[in-house]
Amino acid sequence: MRAGASMEDLLEYGLKEFDKYGLRYGDIRFSDISTESIYVKNGAVESIKHWQSCGYGIRVIDGGWGFASSSILTRDGVLKTIERAVKIAKASSLASDMIKLEDITIHEDEYVSEYQKNPFDIELEEKLDILIEAESRVKTDESVKVSTADFKAWHFEKLFGSTEGARIKQDIIQCGGGISATATDGKDVQTRSYPNSFGGDFHSEGYEFFKNLELVENAERVGREAVELLQAKQCPSGNMDLILETSQLALQIHESCGHPTELDRVRGTEASFAGTSFMTADKLNSLKYGSKNVSIVSDATTPYGLGTFGYDDEGVKARKTDLIRDGLFVGYQSSREDAAIVGVPVSGNMRADGWENIPLVRMTNINLEPGEWTRAEMIEETKKGIIMDTIKSWSIDDKRLNFQFGTEAGYLVENGEITCLLKNPTYTGITYEFWNNCNAIAGIDEWKLHGVPNCGKGEPGQVMRVGHGCAPSRFKDVRVGVGKW
Repeated sequence: MRAGASMEDLLEYGLKEFDKYGLRYGDIRFSDISTESIYVKNGAVESIKHWQSCGYGIRVIDGGWGFASSSILTRDGVLKTIERAVKIAKASSLASDMIKLEDITIHEDEYVSEYQKNPFDIELEEKLDILIEAESRVKTDESVKVSTADFKAWHFEKLFGSTEGARIKQDIIQCGGGISATATDGKDVQTRSYPNSFGGDFHSEGYEFFKNLELVENAERVGREAVELLQAKQCPSGNMDLILETSQLALQIHESCGHPTELDRVRGTEASFAGTSFMTADKLNSLKYGSKNVSIVSDATTPYGLGTFGYDDEGVKARKTDLIRDGLFVGYQSSREDAAIVGVPVSGNMRADGWENIPLVRMTNINLEPGEWTRAEMIEETKKGIIMDTIKSWSIDDKRLNFQFGTEAGYLVENGEITCLLKNPTYTGITYEFWNNCNAIAGIDEWKLHGVPNCGKGEPGQVMRVGHGCAPSRFKDVRVGVGKW
């Protein structure tokens, strides 16, 4: 934590002040957040940003919920913030039913994420050397008009206490990055990215994760593939087998299972930003969401996941929760309040973007458990199909049912062999029909964990870091492309 007033002292002061109000419940969450971002584009360092944000958020129940936040790190600041939270709670009680919180085990604990090298301790010159060299190597051809390289890192120091007796400290390091190439021949524009699009890939690890991405070593391939896509065949249209690489499958899991199993969406208390959910409580333990091959979990204990932590922002210990088990819809991501209302277990999914925002139900690591196939076996047993790789575009309705996704690259499979590169590949479907058509999932040796640093939710909007683990998977009879076959 930054120098100045002790966070521990301010926490204990605030919790004692709660006693004066006779509150049913109260908690205080301090956050000290450091962020670094470096962006290189077309031979120039476009931006280097380093910023720090420190403050606290206070939640109380006094008839209704009240929340207030501040960056004034003094006793007077804490006192005034409590006063605001209590006033808001009293006002919201006029439109609130009796609030119940599901019971949890109360912890006094510390959690530190696993890492070898703190990225904030690495000299800026070293990071720039990697990014500049990688970006320069991306330009393998004059057709590559835009080349980029990214680095991002976060350091979260958090302190949480509640009137129930919780006292929790957390220290979490996250980082990653990526490269991209955009090529044009004057008639068409194509992009290839590595290790994923929209900035790359990210883990709850140290600088060693960024180094191990080997951006320099992959740069020429990325530039070359962007150029090759300009001359590639257009993705055909019709119904055929679809094999999704892990980068795209991560998005599929995110949009069609991660968001619709957030219980606040189901209850309609979070609907304005990105919709509600078709996975309503009457379908729990009865909806055949997918085939027997499909088991999906919310797991905040996944090693190095971007959605990995020790405790959520209600003091619930990180855990693994079944969402889909052998194709059956069996669980939700929930808050203590949502769990008490619907009658499901608490899952530990409440997190806030920074200290200034109220916690919401957010994804942790939403993982598709591995199967028993290999990617090579899937290809060998596919008579006609397409392999799709790397997120390009996505669209899904407000109930998370009807979707259309596009990827950067596709590969046509005919009679068990990859025969050609395809550009502008797209596929569409209905969530439960799509997952019921999953007939093969690769095993643990090909299972990969991806990080998504930009999951949006809430109003005002909040951005959260989440993870998705999966292995290449095959889906039968999927509508691909546009137009007539």
